[in-house]
Amino acid sequence: MFTWKDDRELFAMMRAELYSAVIGDILDKMHRYHQFLPARVQPIREHMVVAGRAMTVLEADAFEELSDGRNPIMKQNFGLMLEALDDLKENEVYICTGSSPSYALVGELMCTRMQILKAAGAVVNGYHRDTKGIVELDFPCFSYGRYAQDQGPRGKVIDFRVPIEIEGVRVNPGDIVFGDLDGVVIIPKEIEREVIERAYEKATGEKMVAEAIRGGMGAKESFDRHGIM
Repeated sequence: MFTWKDDRELFAMMRAELYSAVIGDILDKMHRYHQFLPARVQPIREHMVVAGRAMTVLEADAFEELSDGRNPIMKQNFGLMLEALDDLKENEVYICTGSSPSYALVGELMCTRMQILKAAGAVVNGYHRDTKGIVELDFPCFSYGRYAQDQGPRGKVIDFRVPIEIEGVRVNPGDIVFGDLDGVVIIPKEIEREVIERAYEKATGEKMVAEAIRGGMGAKESFDRHGIM
């Protein structure tokens, strides 16, 4: 059984040993059937893996760069985005949703600030921009894909560190966000230890099963013996 002393050790192990499929399998066994974000949320490079705690960000569409309306947040450039960025802690994931998918929710300068703060990565329910710069940073970034249209005059962050929902998947501040080239999965904080321990055990077992199959064991015999496929 894998044990860890702190988040730094935990997330290093997760990046090295776990993958979204095995985590998803354990969540299914625990009857948590809706923990994957939409399939279109993908890493901008296949090798990128993100593992960290959710720093949730709520975005909303806006129709002027600066608003004369009643909400003081709307009078600020980007709303509360700059405050949200500066509030990121080590091993946290900037995870943003709430707006229409018509502009980029993250870019190179934002990712640069995140990296300096030792954040784990960015996951947005929308597009990213400045692809070349983010790739050069090698900063884990997950999005719908590349699209340069800016959020500046189109959207504003209206709150952060609040519960959010992405197509039926609830994300609370502090939940674990894990993503790789097969998708992004959310592990609720209240069950994280059981999920991670069981996922590590299953990942170890899958390596053993793979060796048995490569050695000529049949799929049914392997499943009957190990209960893994």
